[in-house]
Amino acid sequence: MFEFESEFERSLYALRQEKLKQIAALGQQAYPNTFAPPSDHPLRTIPEIRAKHDTWIGEQLEATRISVAVAGRIMAIRQQGKAGFATLQQDGVRLQIYVRKDAVGDAAFELYKLLDLGDHIGVTGYLFRTRTNELTIHVETITFLAKALLALPEKYHGLADVELRYRQRYVDLFMNGVLNESPEPGAETKELEAGSRKLEAGSAPEIRVREVFVKRAAALRAIRKFFDGRGYIEVETPMMQPIAGGAMARPFVTHHNALDIDLFLRIAPELYLKRLVVGGFDRVYEINRNFRNEGISTQHNPEFTMVEFYQAYANYLDLMTLTEELIEFVAREVNGTTLVPLWDEEGKQVDLSNWRRFTMREAIIKWWPPDAGQKPDAVDFSGTEHLKALLLRAVHSLRDASGNLQVAKDPQRLDHWIETFDWIKSAIDGGGAVGTAIAGLFEKVAEEHLIQPTIIYEFPLAISPLSKQKPDEPEWVERFEFYIGGFELGNSFSELNDPEEQFRRFKEQLEQHERGDEEAHQMDLDYVRALAYGLPPTAGEGFGVDRLTMILTGAKSIRDVILFPLLKPQTGEP
Repeated sequence: MFEFESEFERSLYALRQEKLKQIAALGQQAYPNTFAPPSDHPLRTIPEIRAKHDTWIGEQLEATRISVAVAGRIMAIRQQGKAGFATLQQDGVRLQIYVRKDAVGDAAFELYKLLDLGDHIGVTGYLFRTRTNELTIHVETITFLAKALLALPEKYHGLADVELRYRQRYVDLFMNGVLNESPEPGAETKELEAGSRKLEAGSAPEIRVREVFVKRAAALRAIRKFFDGRGYIEVETPMMQPIAGGAMARPFVTHHNALDIDLFLRIAPELYLKRLVVGGFDRVYEINRNFRNEGISTQHNPEFTMVEFYQAYANYLDLMTLTEELIEFVAREVNGTTLVPLWDEEGKQVDLSNWRRFTMREAIIKWWPPDAGQKPDAVDFSGTEHLKALLLRAVHSLRDASGNLQVAKDPQRLDHWIETFDWIKSAIDGGGAVGTAIAGLFEKVAEEHLIQPTIIYEFPLAISPLSKQKPDEPEWVERFEFYIGGFELGNSFSELNDPEEQFRRFKEQLEQHERGDEEAHQMDLDYVRALAYGLPPTAGEGFGVDRLTMILTGAKSIRDVILFPLLKPQTGEP
């Protein structure tokens, strides 16, 4: 058994166990296999009933006498004398029921008095409207279905503790997941006793957790619809791989006993998908789970969902346009609009149909810190000495600004930039690649400003071992990432299809690994062999479903869009 959080919870559990015995003594099964109402009361869902009859007035319901049978969880209940009101919840929607002793009989009303918040019941009856015009089921029979032996969270605030909501998502979903808000059944107690107080029922927080995951599912349907409509084939590739490939990340390692070999949980499906393009699948996509043994943050979970797709006879410019069309399409399918609940630094709402494009170098220049001196130009990114000179000039300018009390309105911000530029210069002095330093500079200078949908293209070769070089600038590759809300959602490039060049880059990655880079790409000789059979000009992309869901729902943390995110164990957990 689980551990009780307090003696009060233990005693309440025991009390409800006793109630379960009393319910059984009334002739009800403790945990019946199903709810099977009579044929003259067809079983319906609460969402179906509300969708069909919410607009019916009381006179229509009286004239037609709609017989129904529904099952659900009790989210509010009150009994006064020989009658009572309760609220049932099913599939994220609530409906009120009205129970009278003379309508259901003595035994059923005794059962009603033994019910608690969280219990599941089935009822039959007919629809009517109360004096306060609330659609309600006038109950004729009650069937007990399951007991909530643990009490629901505190009535006014629901499950408010954020970490507890992640740990007990099963409670979070039914407490904080109501899609419609109907009057609380306490409003109907006027029919039971004059002046009685409203029924005390839980109130959900502003964000409806259920709606987040309904939208996530809708986003996945929209993604499939988009690719299927453009001739892509959905495929599946291995999640356990002998080589951790397709990305630069630290993998999880497992062991296969029968073969006595170590395997890696997939960090990306890229190399397998490109093998399929070699095999003649010109357009493929996969909705896949990836695993990276890295940190946890508001934007990172070690297990996450991505969409990765490849198109033969295309390049990164083609996928820029396709990406813009894809994100706009998914937004309209899920939300009915391209506007999302995010705001940029100018107070403008984010519009997923309004894109802008910058090269990485242009983005650094555009968002260069104002106190860091003259903005860089193309020459400053052309080699080690030029970049070091740029960083030195920036540090001198920042220190001058820091010493000028009239200029230094935000000394902490100036100190931050000084430390940032010093750190990047030290990395170069320590033998780090210029391209890696430029990418780090972009992340520090520009990334936080990319709230509106933005494509950043042309990346350094040093951080892009699988990308095709630009014909006129071999130190730069045909790669782009797209950003919304201040963080990266997807990564794309024209695929390297020269097997000898790919082999050379894999060797360089091995050398970086030997120097201590645990995220460097491993050698995959079979992939090089596949390229030797001929990979046509191809462009590919991967983007995060979790992060896209964050944008579509306005969620602030990736944990809000993953049903069961990885959490640090609580004290006493294994």
